[in-house]
Amino acid sequence: MVVQDTFSLTDIRYVHRVVVGNDNPETQPDEEKYKRQLEYLNRCLSEYPKGKIIGQEKNFFLLNVGEHQIVMQYIVYHVGFERKPQWIKE
Repeated sequence: MVVQDTFSLTDIRYVHRVVVGNDNPETQPDEEKYKRQLEYLNRCLSEYPKGKIIGQEKNFFLLNVGEHQIVMQYIVYHVGFERKPQWIKE
């Protein structure tokens, strides 16, 4: 017998924003920071209580450095939980 766990937005009581990428054009890209951000997102999606991605924002900055244009981008994930996890500090 297979038990299927259904998901409904009406069950969401807490939404947490998780940024992945460089959201500050004043700072240099940092690979270690990106790895920590991804680990945190994975924690939100795998530890109890498990969250679900209910939305995302895709953002970018265009920077002019001399004659060159640089695109810096980041994604904000909106992770929904049935209740706020105790390990999330705000």
